[in-house]
Amino acid sequence: MSTDTIGARIKYWRLRRGGMTQNVLAGLAGVSQSYISQVEAGRKTVERRSTLIGIAAALQVTVADLLDQPGDPTDPAKAGAVDTVPLIWAALIEIEEGERRTATWTAEQLSVGIKRSVELRDQANYPELARTLPTLLLAAAGHDDGGRALAQVGYHASACLRHLGYRHLARSAAKVALSAAEQSGQAAWVGAARFATTQSLPIEAAGVASRVAGRALTDLQGAAAAPDVRQMLGMLHLSAAFSSAVDGRADDARAHLEDAAREADTLGDPEDGAGFNQGGFGPTNVRLWEMSIAAELGEYGRVVELSQAVRPDPLRAAVRHQSYWLDLGRALAQSGRSDREALTAFIRAERAAPTTFGLNPLAHDAVVAIVRRAQRRSVSDDLRVLARRVGVDVDA
Repeated sequence: MSTDTIGARIKYWRLRRGGMTQNVLAGLAGVSQSYISQVEAGRKTVERRSTLIGIAAALQVTVADLLDQPGDPTDPAKAGAVDTVPLIWAALIEIEEGERRTATWTAEQLSVGIKRSVELRDQANYPELARTLPTLLLAAAGHDDGGRALAQVGYHASACLRHLGYRHLARSAAKVALSAAEQSGQAAWVGAARFATTQSLPIEAAGVASRVAGRALTDLQGAAAAPDVRQMLGMLHLSAAFSSAVDGRADDARAHLEDAAREADTLGDPEDGAGFNQGGFGPTNVRLWEMSIAAELGEYGRVVELSQAVRPDPLRAAVRHQSYWLDLGRALAQSGRSDREALTAFIRAERAAPTTFGLNPLAHDAVVAIVRRAQRRSVSDDLRVLARRVGVDVDA
């Protein structure tokens, strides 16, 4: 059985569970049988992470199993990055165990390496970033700067591994970053490492992630006068808001969003489009997260409404541009708008960050759904090109 979509993997695991029927699965997951049928056929996508959690629990598998993460190591989208993951893991273990090597890089070499990692993260070029990390992590760990370099590189490693689908290793990298940040005594980097931790946790642990963010918000209050810390407080509110939405606590999500918006209004968008640790915290980023949260809550009309009041242009990070177009495309597809409008948004999302679009199971399945709905009439040239770029066989 082909398992190239979330729906196909749901069917695979359903049949592995003693031939569980769609009706039984739907009842256990709290959705309709017709919804399960359309998802398995690839005509609908699973848009909400909370729904993924319910279906995975009913099938007694993890959400990662349904998303096929970390996925096929030969996937061209990863462009050889998978070969480097064992080396990153080994470097993280070496650092966690305290086996610090003597520094072999000069301060200038390390600065150049970190600057390059910043550029790659801005571009969302995670396969290339992965290839730099084994050496860069060990170089930062061996550098005597009080832990700041390792806090930054550890954060980059966590973000990279998460986007490549290795959440368990992303959490290890976040722990390395947190230890280094605490050693440095710099509250903003402690906040960044805590944020990385919330982002690295499995989707099923959304409740834990929101509590981790909440504790970090409390711990950072004593240093809240510093602009960098305030940016991280805002980012932690955003993380807590999204995690609360996934956990089914819409009121908590909105409360954290309001706190983030108040912080953002006093700071404004970062002049360089990046801000502290490339977080891009400000009014624009808050609105982009609000779009993602509305999508998670199933408020697709609200997503479209928000998209008309904000553009990601003030921000430098490619993933923030992609988030805007991907959330809009999914909302258009779900809210009854034409697939043509959704396709235009998906094309913009893929252009913003091709690698992460190709690695995103939700993005992949959204394209599949449009392809399968289009087959009765025809597949447009634009859709055919996008489908092939993300590995979807339009002739299947």
